[in-house]
Amino acid sequence: MTEQKRNWTGGNQESLIDVVKLTKTFEDIIAVNEISFSVDEGEIFGFLGPNGAGKTTTINILTGLSRPDSGTIVVAGLDCTKNPKAAQHLIGIVPDESNLYPELSGFDNLCFCASLYGIRKKERCERARELLQIFGLREAANRKFAGYSKGMKRKLTIAAGIIHRPQILFLDEPTTGIDVASARQIRQLISALNSNGTSIFLTTHYIEEAERLCNRIAFIVKGRIVRIDTIENLMGQTQGQHVVQFAFQTTTDKACEYIKAEFPELQCKTVSEGISIESPLPIRVGPLVRLLEDNGLEVTEAKKILPTLEDVFVKITGIEAGMMKQEKEKMKMGGNA
Repeated sequence: MTEQKRNWTGGNQESLIDVVKLTKTFEDIIAVNEISFSVDEGEIFGFLGPNGAGKTTTINILTGLSRPDSGTIVVAGLDCTKNPKAAQHLIGIVPDESNLYPELSGFDNLCFCASLYGIRKKERCERARELLQIFGLREAANRKFAGYSKGMKRKLTIAAGIIHRPQILFLDEPTTGIDVASARQIRQLISALNSNGTSIFLTTHYIEEAERLCNRIAFIVKGRIVRIDTIENLMGQTQGQHVVQFAFQTTTDKACEYIKAEFPELQCKTVSEGISIESPLPIRVGPLVRLLEDNGLEVTEAKKILPTLEDVFVKITGIEAGMMKQEKEKMKMGGNA
């Protein structure tokens, strides 16, 4: 099974979730600030932003775990503003930390979750075995959840979230803190669930994950949504920009100084790999290499850089990608989303 993002045209789908001016404060902190958005049926909708942006708070409100201060929420035509549990039977929830029981086996955890939705014993046992097979956990079915690896725990938590075949699945940072192979498997499972008709609301601060999985993305920063659009439209913002990156034998802080003095029309900045040069017009590499080497800098590599969603995110939010990467490392070491 390979990772594959479904084609998304938008426009003809019905809204499954409609949120208008949702606001939530904690004492003097505005966690969510009058955000409005919709999630269409059949799509993977992504909430992308740094830690503390309001992603988890939004999911908690939409799934009835927290009440908003103001705003309206409609899920599948049901008004959940005053009755947060109105659409509970239609949604599955996978929190950022597992809510399963460590002393129970994987099989018993799934059966217990199924019982909470009123599924009869025979059906819930069959459903549990089916999901254990799909998620590659059949051999660990009778092992205690406490003995599972992080990746296995994440997969079983997702299986528990879809035990009742929900119409929409809420995933909060689904691949945080797990190894690369497990993260890849989980992304594949998410794509497969979506291909089979499950609509997905996904929060993440992994830019490449959002780019791989999501049909549309909302950029959220400090409780406010600063942009919502399809991947294609977001990537269109970088069209016409040309970027060339240079690496050197030894590090230098004067390379951009030389470039700006000779080619003032070019934008130059220092990056971890060397320097990055950007221009709305095609960049001629030869004159730049000669200039740098004439000033005593030995160029070891010059390469054109294709634009990414990371570039769009930095451009729209002003948040450097390095900050997001630092947060990833903290998450891997056990930080909170």
